[in-house]
Amino acid sequence: MNLDFSKIVEYIPFMLKGTLFTLQFTFFSVLVGFVLGLILTLFKISKILPLRWFAIAYTSVFRGTPLLLQLTLIYFATPQLLGIEISALAAGVITFGMNSAAYLSETMRGGILAVDKGQDEAASSLGIPYATRMRYIILPQALRNILPSIVNEVIALLKDSTLVSVIGVMDLLWRSKTVANKIFIYFEPLLFAGLIYYLLVMALTSLAKLLERRLRRSD
Repeated sequence: MNLDFSKIVEYIPFMLKGTLFTLQFTFFSVLVGFVLGLILTLFKISKILPLRWFAIAYTSVFRGTPLLLQLTLIYFATPQLLGIEISALAAGVITFGMNSAAYLSETMRGGILAVDKGQDEAASSLGIPYATRMRYIILPQALRNILPSIVNEVIALLKDSTLVSVIGVMDLLWRSKTVANKIFIYFEPLLFAGLIYYLLVMALTSLAKLLERRLRRSD
């Protein structure tokens, strides 16, 4: 099959630098997505109609259009529309965070609605403010129930982060393709990148299972 993995050995450190970037990119995208998703969730369950309409429209747009289209639109159109130069990294974090927020808001909304309404009513009858009830009673239970879905979203973000290589971000895939173009072999460096992504996903899955077990023991 004419495979020779020894040819990529000297380039492994170069490719591994992309792994650190991929993790950082995923972390910040998840952070933006979680915060924005929580805000959208509160809008969706709000009694203020304009907020609900905005959240529903936002979710519809970001779930109904391709992520790659959103990424290229934000990266290339922002300077034209706002006159502001935006780095590829910033464009990626903003796009992935906003896209993730649309999905997480639906997940969190379902988790909140699944919490027994009697608990909220009992707390309300005791005079506990809505914000306090949401922070200490409803959200902790909702997040515990939707933890597997949140982990799935993080894993999806990690894998979809390969899209940022399209706009020149030096992530793991970009570096692997750079090595492939330099030494004129493709299977070995791309397979190495695939192995790293797989190990990262397995590590996230293991951490999620450990966290789930701890949460169950705390019940």
